[in-house]
Amino acid sequence: MSGFDNNPFAEPGNDNPFHDASVTQVTNSTVEPVEQFNPFPDDVTINTTPASTTAYQPAVLQPSIDTSPQAVAVAAQANLLRQQEELERKAAELDRREQELQNRGPTGKANNWPPLPKSFPIKPCFYQDFSEEIPLEYQRVCKMIYYLWMFYVVTLFLNLLACLAFFTTNSSYGVDFGLSILWLILFAPCSLLCWYRPVYKAFKSDSSFSFFFFFFVFFCQVVFLVIQSVGIPKWGNSGWISAFTAISLNTAVGAIMMLVASFFTICAVLSVILLKMVHSLYRRTGASFQKAQQEFSQGVLTNKTFQTAATTAASTAAQGAFQGNN
Repeated sequence: MSGFDNNPFAEPGNDNPFHDASVTQVTNSTVEPVEQFNPFPDDVTINTTPASTTAYQPAVLQPSIDTSPQAVAVAAQANLLRQQEELERKAAELDRREQELQNRGPTGKANNWPPLPKSFPIKPCFYQDFSEEIPLEYQRVCKMIYYLWMFYVVTLFLNLLACLAFFTTNSSYGVDFGLSILWLILFAPCSLLCWYRPVYKAFKSDSSFSFFFFFFVFFCQVVFLVIQSVGIPKWGNSGWISAFTAISLNTAVGAIMMLVASFFTICAVLSVILLKMVHSLYRRTGASFQKAQQEFSQGVLTNKTFQTAATTAASTAAQGAFQGNN
């Protein structure tokens, strides 16, 4: 009956449902409520898969090719024009190379003598370089012969002027003036080709034939220089005899002719000295007459002009013999 003795209006003791241990544990826990819940906390690392780095290539449509006859003809014409331009360019290049080869000497180098301007219609005829083509021990003598040739050409020109001056004082000596022009035109190039160039080639290639050719022609040159220095009247030379003849008529003209006579004398003396010097060098080169004969025979047999002439002569003789037999 004790239960009924309790005051029903008194505060309940342990009947409070919120004093339950399970409820108290839930209300007093440190778990955050729903409103404060963060689904993306800072300390959580989210691993994401990177997107593909492959570049996007848009689709390209190939242009349609016009295969109509008109388009084919235009393309063919353009191709022909391009080929024609290429051929013209190659032809111009070949012409340029051919012109360069024509201006080159046997050594494959461009001719440089005589030194003429590029705009001059006449081109150089020879290639000449003492330091490159002539051995060192022969350069001095070769240059002296070259200077002798130039001095001789200058003397021939002065001889023409002296004979002209003599002709103005005495018209009977017009033949001397005419012959002086002939000597200048004849001996200036002939002396270059007949004794200077042969000795240059002889020193360059140690050619026995060139040495013998030089000796023969240069000896004739020395003889003619002696005649010119003497100055026989009516021979076109302002030598000593002609100078003394002219000085009795006109002192100034006689003095000019004596100067030219002294030049001819200097040329003759220098020619004799250089002839001996070349001969002494020739004896040390080992050249001989037998080698000169061999070089001459080889040069003649390998010459295209000689081969053509020999072939023509042989065919002509064979045809004549065949016709004679018929």
